[in-house]
Amino acid sequence: MRAAVLTTTDRGIYCPAGDFFIDPWRPVDRAVITHAHADHARAGHDRYLATPRTALVMRHRLGEIAVETMSFGEHRRIGDAAVSFHPAGHVPGSGQVRVEVGGEVWVVSGDYKTAPDRLSEPFEPVRAHAFVTECTFGLPVFRWREETDLAAEINRWWVAAAAAGRPAMLGAYALGKAQRLLTMLDTSVGPILTHGAIENTNDVLRAAGLSLPETVRVTPETKAKDHPGAVVLAPPSALGSTWAGRFSGATKAFASGWMAIRGIRRRRAADRGFVISDHADWAGLNTAIRETGAERIFVTHGYTSQFRRWLEAQGYDARIIETEFEGEAPDSTAEGET
Repeated sequence: MRAAVLTTTDRGIYCPAGDFFIDPWRPVDRAVITHAHADHARAGHDRYLATPRTALVMRHRLGEIAVETMSFGEHRRIGDAAVSFHPAGHVPGSGQVRVEVGGEVWVVSGDYKTAPDRLSEPFEPVRAHAFVTECTFGLPVFRWREETDLAAEINRWWVAAAAAGRPAMLGAYALGKAQRLLTMLDTSVGPILTHGAIENTNDVLRAAGLSLPETVRVTPETKAKDHPGAVVLAPPSALGSTWAGRFSGATKAFASGWMAIRGIRRRRAADRGFVISDHADWAGLNTAIRETGAERIFVTHGYTSQFRRWLEAQGYDARIIETEFEGEAPDSTAEGET
């Protein structure tokens, strides 16, 4: 990355003027964190700076860490750099990091989604000279449906399962996706049961002020017959596990942007796929970039080569930054992404 504001090292994206890193993947002294997913918020840093909701989830994941908080729109001087967080729309508390040095503004978006949902703080375009963007779904094939239409589809699936006397099991990542689905479910259909990993995150986010519908934690004593008509939210790794065996005969679905690709749907341990992501689709990526007004665009993870070529064809000075961010991997069962 060629500029005075940010550079790249083997530890992560670095701001020399402020002597801090943004979402570093190796231990550093000071880390500014965009959001709490595991590939962006890692253990081992001496000091962390994040939004209040991100800080709460990080403490849940990482234990007692030294973390300062800064609200959206608040400005802080770190060395010779001015730093602020702006909503990224990815998961609750997720923020883009705006860094200004000597009048030049760079924005590191982390992961983001431009379409509003019923959970996260809405994405806020930030004017900049340079914009660092993901491109997890940086191909024209990825175009998301309206959330109201998708919610109706998921609830119809749940109603059909309940009518057939079968539990409905829905795979979703524990931070962000699961809570977003909770806001979309029609609670009149039946009870909502949750895997412990999801319910633990629900507890943290409720404590952070988020309003979520009532849920029932699945325990070793939980029996499907005691919860007729239930939908069960579980991490992807649990769908094909012995944990899921207590819900005999369940119809299983998986919620991910990768469900747009049929081959990936077939490889999942699920009967149904719902195309839903907390990352920007093709249109969202292009809109976000255009609204920054930036001429220099740096792409970090996803379809980097293809997206860079597209941006260059549109007249941008586009480059690739090699990072250790994972995005939403098509076959991942890790809890680090959505």
